[in-house]
Amino acid sequence: MKNVVEIRNLTKTYGKHRGISNVNLEVKEGDIFGFLGPNGAGKSTTIRSMLGFLKFNEGSISILGNDAPKNQEEILKNVGYMPSEALFYPKMKVKDVIKFAAQARGMNCDEEAKKLCRRLQVDVEKKISDLSLGNRKKVSIVCAMQHKPKLFIFDEPTSGLDPLMQAVFFELIEEYVAEGATCILSTHVLSEVKNHCKNVAIMKEGQLICVDTVENLTASGAKSVKYKSGNEDERFIFKGDINDLVKDLGTKNLEDLIIEEPSLDEIFMHYYENEAN
Repeated sequence: MKNVVEIRNLTKTYGKHRGISNVNLEVKEGDIFGFLGPNGAGKSTTIRSMLGFLKFNEGSISILGNDAPKNQEEILKNVGYMPSEALFYPKMKVKDVIKFAAQARGMNCDEEAKKLCRRLQVDVEKKISDLSLGNRKKVSIVCAMQHKPKLFIFDEPTSGLDPLMQAVFFELIEEYVAEGATCILSTHVLSEVKNHCKNVAIMKEGQLICVDTVENLTASGAKSVKYKSGNEDERFIFKGDINDLVKDLGTKNLEDLIIEEPSLDEIFMHYYENEAN
């Protein structure tokens, strides 16, 4: 499959403040790609550089075969972007905001917008100022999806959505991807990545520290070890010869012991706290 996104040696600095450094990333067509890292890791800076909203210092970015930011207009025609915090004109009605977003692209998206509003239970007659955070999120989702783009980029999309709407949101993503779209999901909710993504990248302090398939990450051979011995109450990820672990544990007066497959949360924290130091 061809690459929808190609990022090479991307570096963006903010004066004396850290931005992102030497990021290299590929996203293939038809993928639901997880982009992991806590706030401040560099996810949003990478995304804004991809869309031409930030001027980066070094490197190159290709989106759908177009050089960014040289071909920003062409890229934005074919991208559905949902920022982590979407701001709308508060006095406008929801239906007018959605129509305005379509008209900004020079498109008539009425039929797709109606379908999305029905699925997401969006009240189009309300004013933006009368909406809760979750309902504003749903309007943002409609605006990002209604033109059926080739690439979706979602930045923390499910915060504020109730579990039912989260399920509907991922159903919609999977339907569009089945029709040929690609999706980048920037999130810190690890269960979303495990349940919906094929591949994942992990960022820490402006650097990419891991790119792999979710399957490989969760089948690494590592073990989650939890034990209690006197005043010791330990929990860690073990990689290596299991016999060495057994020998080490045999020197302790164990009161409790659990050895199991690690969760994605534990694997993430292992990469984040240890391997990237």
